Amino acid sequence: MSNSVSIYEKPKMVFLDTVDVKNYVNIDRASTLYQSLKESVQKPLKMILLFGKPGTGKSMLLLKLHSDLSDKQKIYLYSTPLIDESEFFKSLATDLFHVRYEGALNFTQFVKIAKSCKSQSVPIILLDEAQLYPSELMEKIRLLSDSRIVKFVIVLHKTEKEDLIAKEHFQTRIWESIELENASSNEIKAYIQKKLMKENCFDSANMFTDKAANLIHKITNGNYRDTNKLVHSVFEIYEWYDMNQPYKLNRVMIPHKIIEMAAIATGLINA
Repeated sequence: MSNSVSIYEKPKMVFLDTVDVKNYVNIDRASTLYQSLKESVQKPLKMILLFGKPGTGKSMLLLKLHSDLSDKQKIYLYSTPLIDESEFFKSLATDLFHVRYEGALNFTQFVKIAKSCKSQSVPIILLDEAQLYPSELMEKIRLLSDSRIVKFVIVLHKTEKEDLIAKEHFQTRIWESIELENASSNEIKAYIQKKLMKENCFDSANMFTDKAANLIHKITNGNYRDTNKLVHSVFEIYEWYDMNQPYKLNRVMIPHKIIEMAAIATGLINA
């Protein structure tokens, strides 16, 4: 057995499930939704809602929006929810107005700070995982969105009940609602190949045929997070064979058997 690094180590690492703007892949439908989101934040106030099932790329779009606009205007990304009301408003006060508040800070006190420090441009707050915020705090976030002090982009997982979205008084405050959906088979193929080609893994990209993409789509239902997990496992298996039994590898296309082995290994299908 060789101690050298397998040629499949690099493509494997491409599919580590990390949210990094450098890993953004420009797929037509996602690009259209992103452009809509980007245009929406430039329009008159109200809330903007971005929602979809886990793994549809919401956090990545939010990260890209923050990256693209941070040099042009006040925009702040809260990727981890601050569920304590006082800590939330203290963080807002520091980020938006450079005010460090000692002790607890409530909604009324924050509004006073905001009005005394109000600037010409309205800052944008990007709230990821907003379904984790307490309903009482969400009510105050809604009030802030009406105050013309702050504009919010709210990112939510799409759930069966969608109570937060369904409330009429919340819906009327949303300027625009953008839903992300799972990818089609063609989009999954483009996603995999573009990720690999960005890292100059051209031979590995060409191994994903239409049939392979169709099977991956069938297993993952077009979910990007599950696709990352599955393809990472595919290259783990390739890496093992490359180091131990290289004569068994198909280096031209990904066999269905390897994809199914990876799906079992990651728990996406049952053995």
